[in-house]
Amino acid sequence: MRDEALDRTVHAYDLDAVAYAEASPPVPEAVRADLAAFAARLGAGARVLEVGSGGGRDALLLEQAGLVVRRTDVTPGFVALLRQQGHVCDLLDPLADDLSSPDGPWDAVWANASLLHVRRDDLPVVLARLAKVVRPGGLLRASWKEGDGEGWSTHGSVTRPRHFTYWRADDLRRVVAGSGWSVEGLRSGVPGSRGESWLEVSAVRDGVSA
Repeated sequence: MRDEALDRTVHAYDLDAVAYAEASPPVPEAVRADLAAFAARLGAGARVLEVGSGGGRDALLLEQAGLVVRRTDVTPGFVALLRQQGHVCDLLDPLADDLSSPDGPWDAVWANASLLHVRRDDLPVVLARLAKVVRPGGLLRASWKEGDGEGWSTHGSVTRPRHFTYWRADDLRRVVAGSGWSVEGLRSGVPGSRGESWLEVSAVRDGVSA
C-alpha cells in the first residue's frame, strides 16, 4: 500500500523542485569534511549510490572528489531537473525498488538529508536493503533531523507541507547497527541553517573496516 505521507511529500517537492535546487544553501563545513573523508577512504573511482540527489549539489562534489556517483531520487521533478542538466538520474524508492547494480556491489551509499522522510518503522528495512547491495567494508554516510516523533513542516522554498521523521541519537544508533551496519561515528546537535539540529551517521557494512 502506498504511503500517503510520502506521496504528499514527493508532490510538494515536485511542485517546487527548481526553486528548491536554486535555493539550496552552501554546503555546511561539517558535510564538506565528511565528504572529503568519505572520498579519501574510498579512493578514486569508487562507486557510490546516492539516495535522494535532490538538486544535485552533493553529487557534483562527490564527483569532483574522484568518485563515480549514481544519482537517484524518489521525486520525479528532481530526476527530470538533473536529466535536463545532462546527468543520468534514476527514479528510485529505496523502500521498494531495485537498489543493485549490474556492475556488482556498491562501494558506498551517500544519503544526505533524504532518509528523514522515511517512516520510523520503515527505516530498518531501507537500511537493510542498502546494506545488501554494498560490499563488505563499504561505507554509509547519512543524516537526519534531530528530535522526537514526526510531523509536517513548511519552510524554505517548498511551499507545501512535507512529512519528517525525527530521531534521537541512541535510537538511531540502534536502528543502524541492527540493519547490517557497524556505526563508526554519530554526531548529534549539528547546527542547521534554520536553527534545527542534525544527526550525522558514518557506518561500515558488516562491521568490516574499509
